[in-house]
This record gives sequence, C-alpha cells and structure tokens, in this order.
Amino acid sequence: MQKDSFREKLQRFDAIRPFTPEELPQVYERLLADQQFRKVVAVIMPELTFEQFAERMRGCRTNLEFQKVFCYGFLEKLLAEASKGCTINTASIDTDKRYTFVSNHRDIVLDSALLDKLLIDAGFETTCEIAIGDNLLALPWVKDLVRVNKSFIVERSLPPKEMLAASRLLAEYMHFVISEKNDNVWIAQREGRAKDSDDRTQPSILKMMAMGGEGTPLERLRQLHIVPLAISYEYDPCDILKAKEFQCKRDNPAWKKTAQDDIDSMRTGIMGYKGEIHYHCAPCIDSWLDTLSADMPKNDLFEAVARHIDKEIHRNYRLFRSNFIAADLLSGEQRFATHYSPEERAAFLHGYINPRIDQIQIPQKDENFLRERMLTMYANPLLNHLKAEKE
Repeated sequence: MQKDSFREKLQRFDAIRPFTPEELPQVYERLLADQQFRKVVAVIMPELTFEQFAERMRGCRTNLEFQKVFCYGFLEKLLAEASKGCTINTASIDTDKRYTFVSNHRDIVLDSALLDKLLIDAGFETTCEIAIGDNLLALPWVKDLVRVNKSFIVERSLPPKEMLAASRLLAEYMHFVISEKNDNVWIAQREGRAKDSDDRTQPSILKMMAMGGEGTPLERLRQLHIVPLAISYEYDPCDILKAKEFQCKRDNPAWKKTAQDDIDSMRTGIMGYKGEIHYHCAPCIDSWLDTLSADMPKNDLFEAVARHIDKEIHRNYRLFRSNFIAADLLSGEQRFATHYSPEERAAFLHGYINPRIDQIQIPQKDENFLRERMLTMYANPLLNHLKAEKE
C-alpha cells in the first residue's frame, strides 16, 4: 500500500521528473534508434562499437547505474584532457544526509555533472537530481537523455498563470525528492549564468522553493536542507562567448541568444580548457535559518537568505592567480602584486586574454570593451571574496 502511495505521488510529477528505473528500457530503445544520438555516441565514446555501447546501456537497471557506467568515466577522461583536476571540499556536510545544493552557475552542463562525480568520490551513496531549463531541451533525444541522467525540467516562458502552477509543481517536486525519494537536488542560484561572474542568488528562486513543503516559508526552506556550493574555475572556456554576448547586447538591446548559441556554449564549456576546478560546500543553512525571526516579512526573508547564500559562496571561492592579475589589470594598480610575478602578469594578458579576444568575430568589434568584460569576469570572484571576508 505504501508503495502504491509513493507511485501515486510520483505520477503528479510525470511531466517534469526523471525517468523511473521501470521506464528506462523503453527510453533506452528510443535513444538507441535515434540517428543523431548514435552520431554523438560515436564521437564521445569512440573506444566502443555501437553494439557494445547499446549492450552496456541496456544493462543499466537504474539512473544511478547509468551515471556510474557512462557519465563518471566520460567526466574522468574529460577532466584529464581539459583541466588540471577537479576537487571538492565536503568537510562541512554529512555524506549520509541529503541536501539541496544551491550553487553559482559557471557552466551549462558541467556544474551539476561534475558535482555528481564529486559526490560519488566523497562517499555519497547517491548523486543529485538536477534542475534543467526546458530551453535547453529542444531536441527530443536530449530531453530523454537528461531525464535518464536524473534531471527534472524547469518550464520557462509560460504565461503568468501557467508559470505560477509550474513553479508550485517544481517546488513540490524538489521537496518530494528530499523527503521521500531520499535523494539530493542541485539548482543554480539564478536563471542563466552570471556572465560577469558576479554571482548573486535571485530571491525569486527561493520564493519558488518555498512554494513546496509545509508550514511557514522559513520552515519550508529548512525542509530542503540548503547547502551553498561555491564553484571555482581557473579558466572559463566560455569567457569569449560571454564577452561577445555583452557587446552584442550593448550594441543592440533587442539582441537575443539563439538555440545554436546555447549549443555552442554547451560544447565549448564541456570541451574547452578549464585549468583547476574546485567545489566547496558551505555548512547547511538550517542552523542559520533557526536564528531568523519566524514572523519576518516574506520578501525580507527571501532577500536575507539570498544574501547569506551569496556570502557563503563568495567566502568559499578558491582563488587563482588569474583572479589577482585580472583585478590589478582592471584597476591599473598593483594591489595584489604579491600573488604573481611580472612575467605571470604579462603571460596572462598577452598569452591568454589578448589571444582569446583575437578569436572573437563580431561586427564593429570593440577590443577595449571586450578586454574589460573578460578581466571583470576573472576579477569579480576575488572582489566578492574579499568583501565577504570583511563582513
């Protein structure tokens, strides 16, 4: 009877949830029959024949097993080729508990994918269910694949009345994952990436999360066991794409990204060189929430929680030489000169930033503006970290 009750509850979320283990065989066959999916598999797993891949895929009985068989190895290989390594600090959390990880948003695909791998490395028995915008799921096989890979769908661009209902369903699903599925959740602190790396939590994300659960908004947020997660990249492969986007929007306020732009960003973010990558889990905010007044006005509550998450993320950035150099190049000062040598400063500007700008192709290219935007991307984590440390 209890199992039937769980299934009944799960049915409410059929439109947005990941596939269940029972649904996987049918989805596998749909994916394996898709010609575009077959081509992608041939590119990213050339060591396997398609028949070998299909056999291994059909052998995965659960979503977590699929992640361990395919995603984990792919990420290990990717990190070996496109980074100096990827680490996580989980000292402030308990690997036996389940959390909602709220992180800054650096990369469309890898933020959550690398977290899954790192949670396994850290000793978690499970990974995360991942919030992903439906704007990235235009292709049917991509939508199938992400739902195999434990993603749930965030519906965007709906009329206001439908958006409210969709937000409530999303929030109720997140609470269901934590309380009844006994799994973790990952969600970005804002819709879309912070193009200038000035990472700020949108209170509207927290307002949505408090639509699920029971009790006061404060109690509902506590039920999600939120962990602020800081993601730090030494180099952002998408830095030139973001800089280009800044100029496009400056020159034409009506400019909008295309679906192809999103695909280019995903491909560049995955395959491009990242240097060192570090994930740092701050303490779960439950105890901090207990210090807030139960009758705090809702808007004040969401604003206070957003600022606390920001402070925890900023405080836990790992800082790289690129951050210190960029801040000094931007200000024209030598404030952080003890963190790098003159040769390293010259190499960053002339060996990295300027050659990257040379790759940007855009009408009326404004090199000074593009350089300022790129330096700002690398300086902001340091400037926000210093501010958080003072508070």
